[in-house]
Amino acid sequence: MKIDWAALGSVFGVSLISTVALVGLFTLGIVGLTKRESAAAQGGSAALAVTGAYACFAACAGAVAYGIYLIVA
Repeated sequence: MKIDWAALGSVFGVSLISTVALVGLFTLGIVGLTKRESAAAQGGSAALAVTGAYACFAACAGAVAYGIYLIVA
């Protein structure tokens, strides 16, 4: 059996980058929800922060769904 180390390294690199990107995107969503709570405590509105948070969570869900699609297909 011969192992293709270049392909293995490529898969590792792509999975590492996508994992870091997904965690960063989810973190931005959490930060957006935190901004909403702090704005509500000060009596303001944070519609842009909430919209951004929901967009981040939707992008995370889309990335996970695409990953599942790639595994199943």
